[in-house]
Amino acid sequence: MSGDTDLIKLYSSRILALAADIPHVGRLEAPDGSVKKRSPLCGSTVTVDVKTDGGKITEFAQEVKACALGQASAAVFGEAVVGCTRDQVDKARDQMYAMLKEGGPVPDAPFSDLEVLQPARDYKNRHASILLALDATSEAVAQAEQANCA
Repeated sequence: MSGDTDLIKLYSSRILALAADIPHVGRLEAPDGSVKKRSPLCGSTVTVDVKTDGGKITEFAQEVKACALGQASAAVFGEAVVGCTRDQVDKARDQMYAMLKEGGPVPDAPFSDLEVLQPARDYKNRHASILLALDATSEAVAQAEQANCA
């Protein structure tokens, strides 16, 4: 019974509400960077498109086919990412990784709402899905920077 109670806590009403309201859903026309990431463990996928200008994300779109935890992560991340730099995206990704895998603190603002996923620390099989949007965005922004330098 304890396992069932833990899962109920994990899939809180806040996580489910976030999963149902993901911002910036879709694809961008002619993005500067585009990356699709897949979690081999669960099959979740996230595709991220970005446009950048002056080192900042000016437009962002995402297609999310993931569990509720991956969707919630993408929702929080997508809400805050426009206007961020690659360094901010990479820092948020690294902090989220540390929060999940090493018991680290919640990511800094503007990504501090990712704290909602703290209960997932104990569910290692969900970590990859939770990190997909952050990983894909980091790679898409790096791709955009390379394209803009070429």
